[in-house]
Amino acid sequence: MSSKPPRVGLRRWSLARQLLALQVVVVAALVGTGFLLAYLDASSATRARATDQVTSVAQTVADAPNVLAALSTPEPSGVLQPFAERVRVDTRVDFVTIMSPTGIRFTHPNPALIGQHFLGNTAEALRGKVFTETYTGSLGPSVRAVVPVFGPGSKVVALVAAGITVDVLSSELRDRLWTLATVAVAVLAIGVGGSLLVSARLKRQTHGVAPAELSTLFSYHEAVLHAVREGLVLVGKDGRIVLCNDGGRELLGVEGEVVGKPIDDLGLPESLEAAFTSTEPVTDEIHLTDTRVLVVSTAPVRSADRAMGTVVTLRDHTDMQALTGELDSARGFAESLRSQAHEAANRLHTIVSLVEIGRPEQAVEFATAELELAQRLTDQVVGAVAEPVLAALLLGKAAEAAERGVELTITPDTAIGEVDAGIAPRDLVTVLGNLIDNGVDAAIDGSAGRRPGVVVTARADAGELFLRVADTGAGLDDATVSEVFRRGWSTKPADGLVGRGLGLALVGQAVRRYGGTIEVTRDIGAVFTVRLPWHAR
Repeated sequence: MSSKPPRVGLRRWSLARQLLALQVVVVAALVGTGFLLAYLDASSATRARATDQVTSVAQTVADAPNVLAALSTPEPSGVLQPFAERVRVDTRVDFVTIMSPTGIRFTHPNPALIGQHFLGNTAEALRGKVFTETYTGSLGPSVRAVVPVFGPGSKVVALVAAGITVDVLSSELRDRLWTLATVAVAVLAIGVGGSLLVSARLKRQTHGVAPAELSTLFSYHEAVLHAVREGLVLVGKDGRIVLCNDGGRELLGVEGEVVGKPIDDLGLPESLEAAFTSTEPVTDEIHLTDTRVLVVSTAPVRSADRAMGTVVTLRDHTDMQALTGELDSARGFAESLRSQAHEAANRLHTIVSLVEIGRPEQAVEFATAELELAQRLTDQVVGAVAEPVLAALLLGKAAEAAERGVELTITPDTAIGEVDAGIAPRDLVTVLGNLIDNGVDAAIDGSAGRRPGVVVTARADAGELFLRVADTGAGLDDATVSEVFRRGWSTKPADGLVGRGLGLALVGQAVRRYGGTIEVTRDIGAVFTVRLPWHAR
């Protein structure tokens, strides 16, 4: 069996090739149309010039005095024939015929035809009018003019006909057509050459892809942009948005069409704007907006060593960050349980040893005192905080703080019911947990010889959740207060992928998300006060 090569139809041609073919056809059609119009114009102009020329020659001869004088002689041809031939040669017409009113020739380029009847129409001239026509006479088809010769009393005493043969006109037209043809070929060559250059450039830019494939690629491109949850933003070198998919608009919290808008008009944080316009690539950088934690990666786009803009990809890290916070809390609880188990083992050994050495009363007293201290804190938290997540958080943070040598005190006016559906418990853990962690760190770093401590107040009343965390650290000055909720701000060096400087930024983000307020003041150390809309269940 013989296999036939696949047929490559017009639809499989590349866009550049199809455009080249279309341009060649268009240029050829334009040149052909122009050539035809030029030919028709040249033909009309040649015939009009010939008509004007023969009319002028015939009128000049008719007005010549010697013509009228010769007509009165017995042999007019003897005088008129030499005169007509001189005129014919000088004016470059093909014939000048002088005839009687009845059409008998007195002159002709062929002397043998003198005395014969003129071939053509003379009726208009006999009525005293000048007229022109194309007629086939003794010399073949010609453009001619017939003019009356007036005698005394304006009587027509003779007729003069002058003409140029169609063959002569055609020869002259052919000479002009050669010039037109040369110009047409030159224009066609220039047009095809330009089309080839455009086609070559387009082929480089489209990589030789056929229009059907380009249409398919565009359809897939649109589908992918609308389908992916990740954000994709293209920023031009002038700082304007070139492309932004649905995911990008959602993650950035912008509405409507943003293509063509400057980055400054989107209301993004300064750090995020800087990342969007950075000339250096960025990989998995954490940025905070008012409502989300975003992982941002950027890659500059260059074409032929020219900067074209930046490709920005956005991933939502909000839920992951919340889960990380919960995991950190769980890890803290586990560490607290481990330390408590260790301490419990030490206390149990102490009690057993007291019994063994015959001091049972002191053993009971020691065990009772430890149980009362632990139970007192548990009863206080459980009795004041009905929300189990917050209660567990406070107990865990108290144990963790005690392990680090910090006294965590919960004020007596603490009272919180169960969280309503409007506030997620994980957000409360984010706010209160980060504030306590920050307070513990500040109390340890700025203790200055006194016992470090953190005081927590949490109460819900009058439609408001009130959270207050005060530490015994060094406090914050006015210049620092405006920076504490900015992503990346920290008094400690960064460690890990995300690094420090994220906890308080997450606190500020959560508070803004629920329309609350946060205030930073100073007592012994820093005091953070948070107010959120609240409706207990």
